[in-house]
Amino acid sequence: MKTKRKEIAWLACEVKTPPFSENARKEAGELLGLLQEGVAVSMPRARPMPSIGRRCLELRVRDETLNWRILCRVDDDAVVVAGVFPKKTERTPRREIETCKRRLAMWDSE
Repeated sequence: MKTKRKEIAWLACEVKTPPFSENARKEAGELLGLLQEGVAVSMPRARPMPSIGRRCLELRVRDETLNWRILCRVDDDAVVVAGVFPKKTERTPRREIETCKRRLAMWDSE
């Protein structure tokens, strides 16, 4: 039985060229597409982000000169993208985590 493809809900962020290279933008689209189809994406392409919430992931996209992160949550009916940013350190910045938690809380309350 074929499952319905989930929608993508963008919360105040986007993936476009520039600043993403064309290859990085395509890779991001492929990862999001897998999540839309219900495929479980894991390391090294994604890691769980329980510090943000249940079902939250940090998608890892390598670009020519830096690494991008897409913070999202996989709901039953949608992939909710709560943050997109270039990652410059090993740790996810606390500011990004708090911003994503706030955006997801607003999404859930609507």
